[in-house]
Amino acid sequence: MAKGTKKASRTVFADPEKGSGKGTGKAKAAAKGVNAKAAKAGKGKAAKPARAAHRPAAPDIVVEAKSLAGGKLTFKGWRRENGRVGVRNHVLILPLDDLSNSVCEAVAHNVKGTLAIPHAYGRLQFGEDLELHFRTLIGTGSNPNVAAVVVVGIEDGWTGRVVDGIAKTGKPVVGFGIEGHGDIATIARASYEAKKMVQWATELQREECDISELWVSTKCGESDTTTGLSSCPTVGNMYDKLIPRGVTGVFGETSEITGAEHLCKARAATPKVAEKWYAMWKAYQEDVIEAHKTDDLSDSQPTKGNIAGGLTTIEEKALGNLEKIGRNSKFIDALQPAETPAKGPGLYYMDTSSAAAECVTLMAAGGYVVHTFPTGQGNVIGNPIVPVIKISGNPKTIRTMGEHIDVDVSGILRREMTISQAGDALIDMIVRTSNGRLTAAEALGHREFSMTKLYRSA
Repeated sequence: MAKGTKKASRTVFADPEKGSGKGTGKAKAAAKGVNAKAAKAGKGKAAKPARAAHRPAAPDIVVEAKSLAGGKLTFKGWRRENGRVGVRNHVLILPLDDLSNSVCEAVAHNVKGTLAIPHAYGRLQFGEDLELHFRTLIGTGSNPNVAAVVVVGIEDGWTGRVVDGIAKTGKPVVGFGIEGHGDIATIARASYEAKKMVQWATELQREECDISELWVSTKCGESDTTTGLSSCPTVGNMYDKLIPRGVTGVFGETSEITGAEHLCKARAATPKVAEKWYAMWKAYQEDVIEAHKTDDLSDSQPTKGNIAGGLTTIEEKALGNLEKIGRNSKFIDALQPAETPAKGPGLYYMDTSSAAAECVTLMAAGGYVVHTFPTGQGNVIGNPIVPVIKISGNPKTIRTMGEHIDVDVSGILRREMTISQAGDALIDMIVRTSNGRLTAAEALGHREFSMTKLYRSA
């Protein structure tokens, strides 16, 4: 934990649940299991936070009252043509299909300041699988973190469909087909357009925006016993404080609700939304898990990393997962994968895989511009267009993988930090990231982009 974190008590955020950060008997026991040395030291003088010897002390990660002028919380972002606000300003070179990856990567090599995101699919898909493919590509290009897009495909027809979809946002977008031209000519034509877009985008200016214009997603990974006690409740506390301020949030990971589905259903805003969500969850159980499992989920859920971290069942994992939505927030709709929310500000559920890269890719395609990622054992996931903020409460992970962590909440287990203080620290990091701070994943070059495929192609 950064020195001075206890200053978080000076924040102006009201804790939505009084005493939410106080240690319980179970929490103390968990802390002893995860960091016995720190727990033992806690009987007398508080143990000093663990810090890797090779890392300098991080700056304070707190939200001070001075950052909330007039009670408003703001950030500086790029306002797009459709009114949405982004926190990054990418010029994207977007392949329609796997055959177009090399052309896109060549264009990105030619024109500095552009970003190519190769992927594995796009040929002979059909039905809902094809619709999801288009929804993901169009949503990725439409994300407010993207200023302009060059789309490249092997054929003109499907390339044009992606271009037309992105064009609805009003942002600059152009498409190129490889057939009839070849790689070299296509690379040259696309590079000229990409250069114009980069020069245009680099002159765009940030403007001050209210926090209500921010869309923040969440998904956890490499969970362990510390995750449900610290990093996931930190995200939940953030949502409990920011959802009432007008932020748009989302959670998902359909398979990892198993065993806590009754609790998740009860968090729906209306009975209609609850039934819509339950039908979505049950369909996944019947159409995917029951149809394809060998005996149970033991080879996948919980993962080997989860088990090494002390989670023995999917039910334990699910209970920790739901800590990410806090105590007061209720989700107002259940979205299809990569679907853009349409019911205004609030918390949403998205039907996603629990695999990190797939889930973050789908949420980014839904329009979310910042991702919060609690981790216990240490997941290194990033994303090409969305900054991924890592939160961890595991002292060992902070010590051995600290370069991947943005917000250290291990003080919760040492009873040196409350859940409310941790939530404030995360809010501060969200604002700092939105203002331009690179996340650990961005600084380390993590750009994982993974399309979700529903079934094999024709």
